[in-house]
Amino acid sequence: MQEIKPKPPASAGQLFGHPKGLFLLFGTEMWERLSYYGMRGIFVFYLTSTATAAVFGWEQLTDTELQSKALSYLGWYAMLVYLTPIIGGWMADNRWGQRRCIMFGGTLMMLGQFSLGFPHAWLPNGSEIYMLWLGLALLIIGNGFFKPNISTMVGDLYEEGDHRRDTAFTIFYMGINLGSILGYLVVGWIGEKVDYQLAFIVAGVGMLLGLLLQLTQAKRYLGEIGVEPSAHLELKNQKRKEAEKRRPLTQEERDRIKVILVLGVFVVVFWAGFEQAAGSMNLFAKYRTDLNILGWEIPASWLQMVNPLFIIILAPIIASIWVGMGDREPSSPAKFSLGLVFLGIGFLSMCGAALQIGDSETIKASIWWLIFAYIFHTIGELCLSPIGLSVVTKLSPLRYLSLMMGLWFAFIGIANKGAAEIGKLVGVSGPLATFGGVALVAIIAGIILYFIREKLVDWMHGAEEVHVTVGETTREELSITADHDGVPPKHFSGNDK
Repeated sequence: MQEIKPKPPASAGQLFGHPKGLFLLFGTEMWERLSYYGMRGIFVFYLTSTATAAVFGWEQLTDTELQSKALSYLGWYAMLVYLTPIIGGWMADNRWGQRRCIMFGGTLMMLGQFSLGFPHAWLPNGSEIYMLWLGLALLIIGNGFFKPNISTMVGDLYEEGDHRRDTAFTIFYMGINLGSILGYLVVGWIGEKVDYQLAFIVAGVGMLLGLLLQLTQAKRYLGEIGVEPSAHLELKNQKRKEAEKRRPLTQEERDRIKVILVLGVFVVVFWAGFEQAAGSMNLFAKYRTDLNILGWEIPASWLQMVNPLFIIILAPIIASIWVGMGDREPSSPAKFSLGLVFLGIGFLSMCGAALQIGDSETIKASIWWLIFAYIFHTIGELCLSPIGLSVVTKLSPLRYLSLMMGLWFAFIGIANKGAAEIGKLVGVSGPLATFGGVALVAIIAGIILYFIREKLVDWMHGAEEVHVTVGETTREELSITADHDGVPPKHFSGNDK
């Protein structure tokens, strides 16, 4: 049965062939990501700074012990940030709806940033660490309500089988990365060059701007999307409320959920490597890399801008490639396998940086090793992350949609905790062994996934059978539009399969 979902209001119109509501969600997510990534980019630097260590009573720790403690905090925070979306997804599905959860979660996240930025001098001696924990708790809980639901609403803008959905998630992903660029650029600079706590306050203001955008524009561009819980919509669609509450999953639904779970295992491998960016690679950049450019030492956190910058450059190109391939477009599992291989290649570049410095405490690695690593990681991310979000919205039963999105983020949460533990190995085994091990595991995982891709496609039961054949005229149009606007257009010639 065709599932009935709220649609964006017809009066809202379209932009670049997509509902304008997509670009409202793009803007909301952009400000939230400025807040999140700005804080993440400086968090380990904040915890390992001399002033912070003195306030928290960590002065007796060696540099290696202090970095290990900072990575532990980052690991627990990042894991819980991605686990709590299970709660937020359930609340959206069954009680509040996505829009209410987004506003509630965003408010908590704003307060969390302000808590981290609350001046230590204004607090009683010995209570500073509790304000840190309060700030992290508010960020974790708030993110749990915000993160799964805004992603779900992107999928809700499109009917089942609409070929624009993958491209929509890629556009949405560009909003994520534009926000992260601004976060690293502004919050990172303020933190490293002015004051870390002032930087957290600025991150909170960014979250406030995202909340105001959603509060004032959601009704106009989203209509009723995200207002009513998904489980209620499912019951209305089936017209058998009590029976539907007890209806077991069909074999097709179970198979599709199995695909999500299997891909989730490989997602853990990918993000456990990728999230070295916030931990071990970030520390490597600050303490083991030559950051001088034209006589000026750039903030180490700015190196993390390479990833979101190339997301914005490459996203429309890769989206155009997928569309242009038509019937030859790789399946989602095949794209995932490519993502893992590119991640591994990026860590081979980090091995080059490790070989350059060797065992020396004074030699610093060239900045280009990290830049190339981030570029390859970016290509891998574009093959995996936006496609993964789209797969969850394609394969999840409607009544479990936000819950499954929350579970997807839980896989990423487990990966983040694993990333922190892997990052600690740099101080024990050295960067060459650690980065080389990550490269090897990522490439092997990509090969394994490639060989089981056909079975996963079978379990999808036709969820990816809609393709578009693109003619020469449209290829030219795609090229022109991507060059000038950065977004592929809606209008494709050819027949849906």
